[in-house]
Amino acid sequence: METALTRLVGVRYPIVQTGMGWVAGPRLVSAAANAGALGILASATMTADGLRAAVREVRSRTDAPFGVNLRADAGDAAERVRILVEEGVRVASFALAPSRELIARLKDAGVVVIPSVGARRHAEKVAAWGADAVLVQGGEGGGHTGEVATTVLLPQVVDAVDVPVVAAGGFHDGRGLVAALSYGAAGMAMGTRFLLTSDSTVPDPVKARYLAAGVGDVTVTRAVDGMPHRMLRTELVAALERSGRAAALLRAVRHAAGFRRLSGLSWPRMVRDGLAVRHGRELSWSQVLLAANTPMLLRASMVEGRTDLGVMASGQVAGVIDDLPSCAELVERIMAEARAVLARLEALDAAGGGPAD
Repeated sequence: METALTRLVGVRYPIVQTGMGWVAGPRLVSAAANAGALGILASATMTADGLRAAVREVRSRTDAPFGVNLRADAGDAAERVRILVEEGVRVASFALAPSRELIARLKDAGVVVIPSVGARRHAEKVAAWGADAVLVQGGEGGGHTGEVATTVLLPQVVDAVDVPVVAAGGFHDGRGLVAALSYGAAGMAMGTRFLLTSDSTVPDPVKARYLAAGVGDVTVTRAVDGMPHRMLRTELVAALERSGRAAALLRAVRHAAGFRRLSGLSWPRMVRDGLAVRHGRELSWSQVLLAANTPMLLRASMVEGRTDLGVMASGQVAGVIDDLPSCAELVERIMAEARAVLARLEALDAAGGGPAD
């Protein structure tokens, strides 16, 4: 299935596996790439050296194109861009809008730039700065999210920009792919659906927790870092929502200390990173610290399997997913479903005899 996205990045199918911290590592990314989708390596939880090693491991596992997700506001963003260029990575994606200068540097090196956006104005801005495509996530998506549903946001962005648009937030099957294409998107992106595959390294008990969740078990909370964050309701989320400021600050300091040991970041650097993600919002000091070390909270669940101590970012689609296929099985199934839906639509059109005279 050829679209503007497949032509732009060189993949077989218009499907993107999004960059999820502690989840989208070399094994998942290479499996998605080998299945014909665009796998995106999550680098925010890696050191610069770890990123280079991970890129090389993905390349050792697949000859297919893949990308790397970067934090545009990271203190070492320029160094990470240099690594991508030196290692010949095909695509750079961003969770926050990169600067005009960062986009230009990547494009000059032949790297395709695909920022993620949650509002029409952000899409217009990065497109004007030279982004090659935009990934648009509606409120149904996991992690930091907005309030506008994909079905409302997506057509706004498609109408506003002249670059390919990738739809995210609420997708998990072939019907969703056809729906995204019908809105004018060039493909769809999925996070939770790829997290729940046999190729994902997330511990089995954590996957079981996702599979057991209903749609109502996926909530949006500001208790973690002061920003709307879609995730499963876990013990930690409930505790954070109940905590007073003093208790929340103590918990944040404890988690921050753990992340500092793991990442090698200094306290000043962690605070700067926490302040950077505020974007003008009024946050408490506990929320600033939690914003800086949310990766540690994700690691507790996604790596250590501690659903009682960590956060579990999740799209609403977790409530309708009930199996763990391989990436190859998932992509093959999605494409078969999409083709069947398109065939039914063509049959409806043929049966109707075309537009009336």
